[in-house]
Amino acid sequence: MGKDYMHPAIERVLKNIEKVIIGKRQVAELSLVALLAEGHVLLEDVPGVGKTMMVRTLAKSVGAQFRRIQFTPDLLPSDVTGVSIYNPKEMEFQFRPGPIMGNIILADEINRTSPKTQSALLEGLEEGSVTIDGVTHRLEKPFFVMATQNPIEYEGTYPLPEAQLDRFLLKMKMGYPDAAEELEVLNSVQRLSPLEELEPAIDLAELKDLQMQVKEVHVDETIKRYIVEIAERTRSHGNVYLGVSPRGSIALMKAAQAYAFLNGRDFVLPDDIQYLAPAVFEHRLILKSEAKFEGITSGDVIDRILARTPVPVQRAVK
Repeated sequence: MGKDYMHPAIERVLKNIEKVIIGKRQVAELSLVALLAEGHVLLEDVPGVGKTMMVRTLAKSVGAQFRRIQFTPDLLPSDVTGVSIYNPKEMEFQFRPGPIMGNIILADEINRTSPKTQSALLEGLEEGSVTIDGVTHRLEKPFFVMATQNPIEYEGTYPLPEAQLDRFLLKMKMGYPDAAEELEVLNSVQRLSPLEELEPAIDLAELKDLQMQVKEVHVDETIKRYIVEIAERTRSHGNVYLGVSPRGSIALMKAAQAYAFLNGRDFVLPDDIQYLAPAVFEHRLILKSEAKFEGITSGDVIDRILARTPVPVQRAVK
């Protein structure tokens, strides 16, 4: 497979997304990386830049069942997972599924609710199931959560617990469009939202097949050692209080497989690791307070580690 070739099904989905989301090719690609790797995404940015529209467009592009959870300060865990209600006519408890029971879930403004309700997502994110009243309910596959959050400086927000952050495959920002892109957005929505006319580019059966193919992408032992060395360097870095866990190393490998597949390759390159490491690792680092005081960010730490870690020589792949 050629390096610059893109899988035709992926290309169709990306073109579909770009009919609605203008000028955010990288965000769309990384969202697909997470979906193909069966991971989840945390989108952090200020309100109004298109975070919600991105999730809705992605769901429609792959023919998935879309569910939205609007997180508010008074939201309860049962409002997310569902609840068992006694039916006197049947004389038994009946389970009423919550909005988490879908294919693509928008967890909107996740940091506006309490940590207790945030944690209701944890089992679903990691295990693909939810347990209510001692009964475990499997979530239908594919299952993909894209959570949005406003910057923590905004009033009325709660920081996400480290355990929950670690369960997101990657974290990214939308960013403001430039002037030309924003003008194009105005023109596209003047009469009718392009999302209303959007048709699926693939169906769920195709998506599941693509996810299976991603798992077959070859990861050389040198690449695996490269991932582990980067992770180990985060744990021993002078500015880091808590480094990347083994879950983070697994996430980077899976994301790299999906990114290689997206680009039409059946093997992972060191370049894939370097490109994805910031999005996969940054939100997993906890910096020391003195490092934060000096204005050092997790991104700065990852960049320095990548610059100082020897890049493996890629062997020929048959």
